[in-house]
Amino acid sequence: MSQYQVIIGLEVHVELKTATKLFCGCSAAFGGDPNTHTCPVCLGMPGVLPVINQEAIRLAVRSALALNCTVRAVSKFDRKQYFYPDLPKAYQISQYDQPLGEYGWVTIRGADDAAKKIGVRRVHVEEDAGKLNHLGQRLGDATGSLVDLNRAGVPLIEIVSEPDLRSAEEARLYLTELRAVLSYLDVSDLRMEEGSMRCDANVSLRPEGFAGSLEDLPRVEIKNVNSIRNVQRGIEYEVIRQTELLAAGERIVKETRGFDDATGKTYSQRSKEEANDYRYFPEPDLPPLVLDPQWIADMKRGLPALPDAIRADLVGRGIPEKDAEVLVLDREAYEYWREATALFQDERLVTNWMLSDLSRLINARGESFANSGVRPEGLVELLGLIQAGTLSGRMAKEVLEAMFESGQTASQVVKDKGLSQITDAGAIQSIVDQVLHDNPAVVQDFLSGKEKALAFMVGQVMKQTRGQAKPDLVNQLLRDSIQKNYAASQD
Repeated sequence: MSQYQVIIGLEVHVELKTATKLFCGCSAAFGGDPNTHTCPVCLGMPGVLPVINQEAIRLAVRSALALNCTVRAVSKFDRKQYFYPDLPKAYQISQYDQPLGEYGWVTIRGADDAAKKIGVRRVHVEEDAGKLNHLGQRLGDATGSLVDLNRAGVPLIEIVSEPDLRSAEEARLYLTELRAVLSYLDVSDLRMEEGSMRCDANVSLRPEGFAGSLEDLPRVEIKNVNSIRNVQRGIEYEVIRQTELLAAGERIVKETRGFDDATGKTYSQRSKEEANDYRYFPEPDLPPLVLDPQWIADMKRGLPALPDAIRADLVGRGIPEKDAEVLVLDREAYEYWREATALFQDERLVTNWMLSDLSRLINARGESFANSGVRPEGLVELLGLIQAGTLSGRMAKEVLEAMFESGQTASQVVKDKGLSQITDAGAIQSIVDQVLHDNPAVVQDFLSGKEKALAFMVGQVMKQTRGQAKPDLVNQLLRDSIQKNYAASQD
């Protein structure tokens, strides 16, 4: 592997969150009975004219600016011509030589936390194609294919990276960060399983000492991968496949390949097209897209806080970097954290409970922070009971789970289960005396310097109080009682 450098560029297609399609008034919603979200425009009937969706342009500009791109005041649409069953017009309205946005970047951070800028070559607007539904478990086994044009004409942005990625792991980091940026912008629902975010990965191997252009390297494109994990797996397999071919003295064929998530392997689909194969020419039915520079500037000023700024803010507040990263990359988790910390001063305590016990419950049930059974104000109430000494940490875990399942408040659960922490020394003292009486050997171990013996006795008291005794009070009562009643005899 050391004799080759891995060269990776990614093309990410993101469906924009608009009510209607890019050039007509049909619904852009996912699903629906096949071919019901269609009209003469998106079906490509003769004589129809496209009309641009203003909201799609607004979301596209917002995305390009957030990716640090320069947004063109004047761009244009082009016809990208190819023949495929899910493309009813036999061409796609896209952008070619004058894209909406250019020359941006996304910053990624590896395991060593070193920052690396990955260039964004362009962000352009285009319409989606339809979808082929294959009759079979897998494409290779299909007995036929059905065409659903509900998706045809849905507005997309295509985000094309520079070939700056050098490993499958860097590709994963780039996609994860890109997805987070777009999530905070709220420009797309980003559901890869529904196809609203799809990725094509271009993979080449550069031999050691190669001094030519990267464009001269034979490039393999892994097409339409539907999860970040599968992009990583596909690239890993493709690097191994190409390396083995070169080691055997064979050449790399420039082609488009699919990815089979069941086997983790790529498979050949067709030869790779070049730009001139698409016979681009300016879209004659749409005028140039002209944007007011002042409007672009206003859009830039109106961007929300994005992952880089949020990450820095969290770390500056004393949140550990690993915890900050988890919060930043999950917009719903971060918004939950913001709501909770607006009500509760101890931000570290909120973070610890969110990312441990609450996350465990959410993940076990396949839910999210947005629809969790415990809302931010509910978690805050629970943490307040811990701080007030009403609940021990152990008891609070039990209460949290009951809250999650029932939707009750922490106070209701505590009342129903009788879980208030015992803080009355007199109520605990008799149990302490009994534990000391029943464990004389353990008392002697403690007197001889074995601190673990005290932990055992604390555990016995907690067991008899069903975990409701205040642990630090139990600890103190045991020490005082041993000192008073047993230390003298030891002397």
